[in-house]
Order: sequence, then structure tokens, then C-alpha cells
Amino acid sequence: MMKHMDIVTAITGASGALYAQRFIQGLVAAGVNVHLVVSPLGRRLLHDELGMEAIDLTMLAGTDNHTITLYNYNDVGAKIASGSFLHDGMVIIPASSNTLCQVAAGLGDNLICRAAAVALKERRKLIIAHREMPLSPMDVTAYKILTDAGVIIAPCNPGYYLNPTTVAEVIDFVAGKMLDLVGVKHSFDTRWDPKNLRPPVKIV
Repeated sequence: MMKHMDIVTAITGASGALYAQRFIQGLVAAGVNVHLVVSPLGRRLLHDELGMEAIDLTMLAGTDNHTITLYNYNDVGAKIASGSFLHDGMVIIPASSNTLCQVAAGLGDNLICRAAAVALKERRKLIIAHREMPLSPMDVTAYKILTDAGVIIAPCNPGYYLNPTTVAEVIDFVAGKMLDLVGVKHSFDTRWDPKNLRPPVKIV
């Protein structure tokens, strides 16, 4: 188990609930304190893609034994909205274009955007796992603004050099990359190693 860490995690309304779930499972497995915010459309995403009638922390964590704190999306006075709350990074996964552009514009009228704005002003790590294709001109402009401000833009684009054979392996590639970026150790098989490559998958 790694040293104590606190990671702010946000789920918004872009397709990719499995990415968020697997990322959170990786955090929990590493003993990380997860500070979770879910937007209204993120709640709908969890319902549509994971079948959650309400936010189910046990289902997201993959275990009853977790340290996930759920915050109200509208509570901009929550502790994660303050620069005095020390944490090890914030990850928005998946991030919608709406949230991407809100953060780029410096808006702070909900807890996700406010926490992101605080991460920026405090020079803490902020990773945005944007999940959209193709990109609009506004998305491209937001990428430039946020990158210049020090944000890591990490689109949910899996690699296929490990020759995955299941959807779960593709999900693990993205979730593992996000864990790497935020500095959390994991056991996902996601890294390039020519010695461990599988034979190519034949598509028929």
C-alpha cells in the first residue's frame, strides 16, 4: 500500500462510465482517499451505462471497504472548493466538452468547476480525461488555454499495442494511464514492454 493520498475525482456527462469506475477502483485498491463529485449528467451517465438508480459507492469502488467521500455538486462551499484543503491532484473522468470549456473559462458555479479552479490557482495537478470525438473549435481552444495553464489533457484514447482481447483490457489501459498521471501505483497491465506483447488478434 502506498503513502496516504487524497485525490479529487469528478464524473461528468460524457460517455465512459467504465473509465471512471475502473479509475476509482484503482484509487481504492491503492488506499487513496477519494473525494468524489458527480454532475447531474454524470448521474445520468452512471444510470445509463452502469445501471445505477442512485450513486452506488460500493459499486464504483468494487468493495465495501473504501474511503470515498461523496460531495454535493451544488455545494461550492465544500472543503474541496477551498485552497486550504490539501490534496494530491484532481481528475475529471470522463470529462464532457461542457465541463472542459467551463473550466477553461474559469467558471466556478458548481463544485466540479470550483474545485478545478482551485487546483489551478494553487498549482496542483489537474488532469482532464476528455471523452469526445470529433473536437469542436471550442474544444481545441479550451485545450490550448488549459494546457498553457498547466492542466494535463488526457483524452480517453486507448492504445492497442498490448493486443487487448476484451473491453475490460481497453478500459484498464485508459484507467491505468490516469493512475500513472496522478502518481498512484497500480497493477493494471497497461505499459509498453516488447517482451510481453501478445500475438496480434485476428479480426474475421
